[in-house]
Amino acid sequence: MTTRRHPAAADLVLAGGPVHTVDPARSRASALAVREGRIVAVGHEEVRELIGPRTEVVDLAGKLLIPGFQDAHVHAVGGGVELGQCDLTGEVTVDAYRRRIRAYADSHLDAPWITGGGWSLEAFPGGTPTRGLLDELVPDRPVYLVNRDHHGGWANTRALELAGVTAATPDPADGRIERDEGGEPTGMLQEGAMTLVSSAVPDPAPQELTEGLLRAQQLLHSYGVTAWQDALLGDHAGMHDPSPAYADAARRGLLTARVTGALWWDRARGLEQLPELRERAAELTQGRMRVRTVKIMQDGIAENHTAALLGPYLTACGCTSDNSGISFVPPELLRGYVTRLDAEGFQVHFHALGDRAVREALDAVEAARRTNGWSGNRPHLAHLQVVHPDDVPRFRRLGATANIQALWAAHEPQMDELTIPFLGPERTARQYPFGDLLRSGAVLAAGSDWPVSSPDPLEALHVAVNRRLPGAPPAAPVFLPEQRIDLGAALAAYTAGSAYVHHLDHTGSLRVGGLADLAVLDRDIFDRPPEEIAEARVLETYVGGERVYAADDA
Repeated sequence: MTTRRHPAAADLVLAGGPVHTVDPARSRASALAVREGRIVAVGHEEVRELIGPRTEVVDLAGKLLIPGFQDAHVHAVGGGVELGQCDLTGEVTVDAYRRRIRAYADSHLDAPWITGGGWSLEAFPGGTPTRGLLDELVPDRPVYLVNRDHHGGWANTRALELAGVTAATPDPADGRIERDEGGEPTGMLQEGAMTLVSSAVPDPAPQELTEGLLRAQQLLHSYGVTAWQDALLGDHAGMHDPSPAYADAARRGLLTARVTGALWWDRARGLEQLPELRERAAELTQGRMRVRTVKIMQDGIAENHTAALLGPYLTACGCTSDNSGISFVPPELLRGYVTRLDAEGFQVHFHALGDRAVREALDAVEAARRTNGWSGNRPHLAHLQVVHPDDVPRFRRLGATANIQALWAAHEPQMDELTIPFLGPERTARQYPFGDLLRSGAVLAAGSDWPVSSPDPLEALHVAVNRRLPGAPPAAPVFLPEQRIDLGAALAAYTAGSAYVHHLDHTGSLRVGGLADLAVLDRDIFDRPPEEIAEARVLETYVGGERVYAADDA
């Protein structure tokens, strides 16, 4: 190779592509140059002219360079803290949980509480474990373990006693205490009822939260994630407020990722909390941390029948029940809150899973548009498990981004045993309508909701394209195949789409002038069968041209 000195040499050149730019006008290149954290050239052999004596040159050798992934809905601090607690993630059997809980309790004899989580609903009949197993494993100390989706908590008798939860304790308005035939709490707490026990759990030390954040940042970088939106800054259902950890890390220059934060909307209060939200947003915005978002959780989840539906759930026998889920914020109030938040310059991040919650959230966005006109606040709706066909085109018309968690759109026991029988065939066919949303012209962003599910974007891309889980046998059924989207669209959602949600307009694609937030994959996933997407690995991750992760074999 011959090079000639350029008067303005690059700091970093990655060449020998392919380079996938996520730019529809010029999707492919083979080389990219970076100077002072920004991309100064995207092209082919001509980019090598920017190589100088001090330029770091990375030979891609056929590996794929893409924009860094951006997670538009994640609970990074909570996930990082849980990695250091009793972690049940990845296991789906009672025997495996028994072994892990016993081992953790035995190795943490000084811990006053046994906390953690990650257990899966399908491991237990009806998705509801009871306190008996925990009492057997840890009879002398309180145990409180949240499930994989963080919409339910599992407590032993000692934890219920310390929290004062008895047969006489009423269900909160936004949750449910599971009870036996005699009315006694079984140990399973749904949604807002989780707070009854989680409020008794000692707060983690500030250093523990910061360590969790740094542990999470390292993990996310290893998956090629360069930016994320933390979907819950506040206290809710046992998820301790991660704000102090972000403030500490930002102040000390420990954030290597670009982070936006969504302040929790206390659904027990109203507009009187606005001054506090403004103050917290200003305090937390520093360094690579930016806060201009408010998170409103409008409903629950389908598996425990708290997702808000337009019609009632079915019962186990297929009959119509008297339950249509919970709208945590009355829709008439929601419209007023969102209109005011929009006028105040806040982006609104909705948790909207059922079709009624989706409609209520879109109605609130429409009310804000009608009153305030169009702003640059970029509202987005996350999860979108069931969407009524009438509401699909409203995302484009209202400028509301569809924030998808693609890994959930597949057949698995939680879907097949705890969801589909209770939705019925018509609503089942409306689940995770990525294809319909894309064809309607909606902007798609993507996130993991980790620690609810894996933070690996490549696994999510795999399911978005295949609508089957990684490793599924060839004969496994495809989940609503008409809702599959192509790899280019899925990757754009996890890069440019999420960058749009994050207001990181100089990221998300590889173009001259953009920030050099990059990921290198070990193969060109566009040149392999779609069934192999999840087999790819991230080898290197860069933020602003600085390497923040390198695999051992990079």
